[in-house]
Amino acid sequence: MMDSNQASTGTVVAEPEPIELNWSTTALVVIDMQRDFLEPGGFGESLGNDVSRLGSAVGPIASVLAAARAMGMLVIHTREGHLPDLSDVPRAKLRRGAPSLRIGDPGPMGRILIRGEPGHDIISELYPLDGEIVIDKAGKGAFYATELGDILRKGGIENLLVCGVTTEVCVNTTVREANDRGYRCVVIADGCASYFPEFHDMGLKMIKAQGGIFGWVADSAAVLKAMQAETTNIV
Repeated sequence: MMDSNQASTGTVVAEPEPIELNWSTTALVVIDMQRDFLEPGGFGESLGNDVSRLGSAVGPIASVLAAARAMGMLVIHTREGHLPDLSDVPRAKLRRGAPSLRIGDPGPMGRILIRGEPGHDIISELYPLDGEIVIDKAGKGAFYATELGDILRKGGIENLLVCGVTTEVCVNTTVREANDRGYRCVVIADGCASYFPEFHDMGLKMIKAQGGIFGWVADSAAVLKAMQAETTNIV
C-alpha cells in the first residue's frame, strides 16, 4: 500500500473532463477477467458469443496493472461465480436464456461458472499476485453481497480505476454501485470490452454522459501517463 504521507496526485486526461487523483486513496479494480468469459469452452461461449472480442482489453489492463503494482496501489480482482451446490444462484438467472451449457453444467474447463473450477479462475496474463485481493461475487455488481465496501473503507479509498469485462454488464453495474456509495470512478476505455462492440461504446457513453453522471472515461495511455509520473517520483 502507498504511504499517504508521501503519495502525490496526478491528473488523468479523461472525459467529460480531466480528473485529479490522490494515488494514496485510489484503487485499481479489475473485473471478471476470467477464463469462463474470455476463453473457448466457458460460459461466454456457451451463450453464443465470440469470446475473442474480449481479448482487446488484456494488454491495456496488463499495462495499468503493472504500473499500479509498481506504485504500491491497492489492487482488487473480482470473479463472478457460484457455490458448487448452486445455492447462491437465483432461479431466474439459472434458467434464463438458452445457452448450450448452463451454470453448473460440466464443460471443457470444469463446471460452468462455479467457484474453484479452472474456468472460474482469472486468465494467466492478469493473474493476481500473492496478497492481492480477490473478490468472489454471485451478482453482476462487485458490491452486492461481498466484502468490497468494507475493504475500500478500511483502505481509505475514495477513487477507483475500473477495468474488465463486460463493459455494459459487470463494469457498468459496479461503477453505478460505486457512484451511489460516493466513489469517484475512472473507467479505462480500452481496458474494457464486450461481446457486442456497440454495447461497449454505449456503455462508456452512459458513464460519462451529463457531466460524468456515473464517472469518468479515459484511455489506458492517459492513465499510465499520470501514474508513471508518480512512479518516476518514487524512484
